[in-house]
Amino acid sequence: MATERDPGSVAEGRPGRDGRGDPIWRMVDLLRPVDRWPAEELFQTLVERGGVRVERIVSTGQVSPEGGCYDQAWDEWVVLLSGEAVIEFMDGAGRVVLRPGQAVFIPAHCRHRVAWTPPDVQSIWLAVHFPASASAE
Repeated sequence: MATERDPGSVAEGRPGRDGRGDPIWRMVDLLRPVDRWPAEELFQTLVERGGVRVERIVSTGQVSPEGGCYDQAWDEWVVLLSGEAVIEFMDGAGRVVLRPGQAVFIPAHCRHRVAWTPPDVQSIWLAVHFPASASAE
């Protein structure tokens, strides 16, 4: 519940625009579930600047195709905000079980796949993609 001291997720006013015509500020409720459960994962780009892309992903039981995997030319840091997920790394590199609040860094060209998300829960991810050369150990 929003109060005067704790406004919750209330945003007031209309943001101005920057030189590109984009809003100066934008509020997003990362934990808001989707109304209709999508047949495919839902990808929502929240911001993209200077080679960095931040996206919100909602999974409802989807997994990477059997035998398929991601082999990205960029680094990725992903945190699971709600739900559960299993990421499997190829070539015997193991797997991680993610629960809310847990994150994993996936370097460029580290082949991986989403092996499981629960079909009865909306698993919400926040993914940050950035150039491999910008990686920090």
